Amino acid sequence: MANKLGILLSGRGSNFLAIADNVAVGKIPAEIAVVISNKPYAPGIQAAEQRGLNAHVILGKGLARVEHDAAIVACLREHRVDLVCLAGYMRLLSPVFLEAFPQRVLNIHPSLLPAFPGLDAQKQALEYGSRITGCTVHFVDEHLDHGVIVTQRSVAVLPDDDEHSLSARILEQEHIAYSEAISMVLSGEYEVQGRRYLRKSR
Repeated sequence: MANKLGILLSGRGSNFLAIADNVAVGKIPAEIAVVISNKPYAPGIQAAEQRGLNAHVILGKGLARVEHDAAIVACLREHRVDLVCLAGYMRLLSPVFLEAFPQRVLNIHPSLLPAFPGLDAQKQALEYGSRITGCTVHFVDEHLDHGVIVTQRSVAVLPDDDEHSLSARILEQEHIAYSEAISMVLSGEYEVQGRRYLRKSR
């Protein structure tokens, strides 16, 4: 039986589309069971509907974070999701969510963590004068952009880069890294050892 992915997004969902494309051609050994957004008009949720995927909008307005997360967890469980992938999901997850899917929630961030966590990571890299930045796929824990790193890809910062050009090149690497990370996690060949994600010893 195929592994089932649950995708959470708030915007255009470009990483979701890259994942969906790689699922379609067999690069990721899984199927997308459900796509959930907290925004009713997110382009990503419209794209999911166009692809014939199960797409749900679960609004958070007027709900406590725990209540909203409980509703999402219920939807993910209903679709028997094995691995949750955040693809531009702009809400912090509560302990209720993380306890439901321990070491089974992935996020991607546009920097080489632990450098430049939080918003505007590309701008942070430029302002700091970094020569190299990139992207990180990591497990989600209770702290922002903090969980164990699964994989990273580096991107050179060019002398004439602005936030737009740097973001575009990082995004290209995000689309590669996220699918690599999903395949690593689903393979069952790796495990968390302290702060590292390493291949299991034979």
